Amino acid sequence: MLAVILMPWSAQAQIIKCVGKDGKTYVGSTMPPQCAGQAVNQMNTQGQVVKRTEAMLTPEQRTAKEAEARLNKEKEAEAARKEQEESRKNKALLSTYGSEKDIEIARARALADNEKAVKETQAKIAQIEKTGVTLRKELEFYKGKNKPPAKVTQDIQNNDIDLKAQNDLLAAKKRDVNGINAKYDEDKRRYLELTKGPGAAPIPVAAPAPAPTAKK
Repeated sequence: MLAVILMPWSAQAQIIKCVGKDGKTYVGSTMPPQCAGQAVNQMNTQGQVVKRTEAMLTPEQRTAKEAEARLNKEKEAEAARKEQEESRKNKALLSTYGSEKDIEIARARALADNEKAVKETQAKIAQIEKTGVTLRKELEFYKGKNKPPAKVTQDIQNNDIDLKAQNDLLAAKKRDVNGINAKYDEDKRRYLELTKGPGAAPIPVAAPAPAPTAKK
């Protein structure tokens, strides 16, 4: 009868195992004072860990752990934000284009608008250069004579400034061709991925004609 009474207790008996502050390993049925605040494993009689109590953290460790938790939370929030933004962009893409052909139509329209802007800028450059020639002829008129009027000098300076600004704009518009193609290439890639699955290859398109250059 005594064996029967003690059997449930012996089956539930647990062993404590820990590494004390002195670096020694302790195993027993009670917690030794050397293991106070240390990590402790509670094992059954078969040696299986049934519960583990982590070591108490120092103030520095607690601060570091809290900082790590905040950082992980910020990373998760950022990942969720990026996922929402990606989902928004995908929905906008699918609502903008109904087919690959729509993407190419939009590309052609953007390139045509850019080419129109290039030609308009080239026309402004030609007009500014023409004005500059006239102003310099007027300045030449005063050479060797009286000092030229301040207005003539100022007009030439303003003309040079306008010419530089328009040339910079023209260079930017020409660079925009690559940016436009890159945008619609990416739109097509994403569209194919969303509609046909990852790895779908876009249909090659003919290279656009080079943008016209300014005439001297």
